[in-house]
Amino acid sequence: MAISELPDSRTEDDGSAVIRVLSYNVRSLRDDEDALARVVRACSPDVVLVQEAPRFFRWRKHAARLAAKSDLVVLGGGAPAAGPLLLCSLRATVERTEDVLLPLTPGLHRRGLATAVVRFAGARVGLISCHLSLRKDERYAQAGMVLDRVAALGTPYTVVAGDLNERPGGPAFTRLTAELQDGWETAPWGGEHTWTPGDPHQRIDAILATPGVEFLGCGVPPHLDPADLRAATDHLPVLAAVRVPAAD
Repeated sequence: MAISELPDSRTEDDGSAVIRVLSYNVRSLRDDEDALARVVRACSPDVVLVQEAPRFFRWRKHAARLAAKSDLVVLGGGAPAAGPLLLCSLRATVERTEDVLLPLTPGLHRRGLATAVVRFAGARVGLISCHLSLRKDERYAQAGMVLDRVAALGTPYTVVAGDLNERPGGPAFTRLTAELQDGWETAPWGGEHTWTPGDPHQRIDAILATPGVEFLGCGVPPHLDPADLRAATDHLPVLAAVRVPAAD
């Protein structure tokens, strides 16, 4: 299945929406930003759930520049969420956003969540971008906090995506997938492994969703420029097409 064969964004006659969701760790834009933007544009996403967005000096300017180069706009996150960032197309109608800082473990990086509730025609969906800890016990606790935030959003359908820093079957990954669908397991498409671009051998990035969201395909997009993927960042992107039912 080629990248063009993943369903395009559209609104169905019943008010449901097909949405293209991209998850991407951008390594604080320390690499080739133009290559990164070309990868994002090639995926034609409606929303991008970013990890490791710039958090320090002039972070807003950097986030806005990436959005502009990618033909998108900044939705929320960034430094107030300790790295996770949300970008979206003008197709999205924004209901609300909230940046959430998770408890700080001394000696480790602060982690957070970038969250939003958006509408696509008649479909209403929550979004959560996350980047879990490198430490096993903290990562497991943060997975529970992500699930708590899913419940707190109050939306009938939610998409969670991020760098989980753990392979499937690990405690945190399993805690999440006990309640959320794993896009790759549900509707595999493209490639599985997300790290590293030069030698992809493990899946530590994922797009997940609550029951009722229909995955139409999810994985690392095929046929992207390998040189751009290597130059853009140290992770591969995960792209999914999902169908979100219309709100009651």
